[in-house]
Amino acid sequence: MIHPDGFRLLDRQECLGLLAEAPVGRVVYTRQALPAVLPVNFSLDTDSSVVLCTSGVSDLVRAIDGVVVAFEADDFHAERRAGWSVVVTGRAAVVTDPGEHERLLRTGPRSWMPMVDGVFVRIEAEMVTGRELTGLPG
Repeated sequence: MIHPDGFRLLDRQECLGLLAEAPVGRVVYTRQALPAVLPVNFSLDTDSSVVLCTSGVSDLVRAIDGVVVAFEADDFHAERRAGWSVVVTGRAAVVTDPGEHERLLRTGPRSWMPMVDGVFVRIEAEMVTGRELTGLPG
């Protein structure tokens, strides 16, 4: 159903399908009591959680480990006035289980940044919302 504002709400499965194809998303979190947004590459795990790989000593890990964050990815085509946006909200946590870490080394995302002490961070997909703009005339 298209809403009067021109957007179509996406269900959870549509949102996850779009996320699975997106190469980059944004982690939205709090840094020094202020909103912060950081673009990251990521992947979806088998349980639909968002997984990213970053340095274990990064400011990001210190800021998000154990707290609720938002994760957003999108794709827009300005010339067609069309696109989509998906937001995952849930608790972020560093993966500490050695077996899980080993599995993610094989199947998880590869950081685009060189690092020595990489860790995986999982964002649980507790709430998944999305909308699509299918294109408006003029």
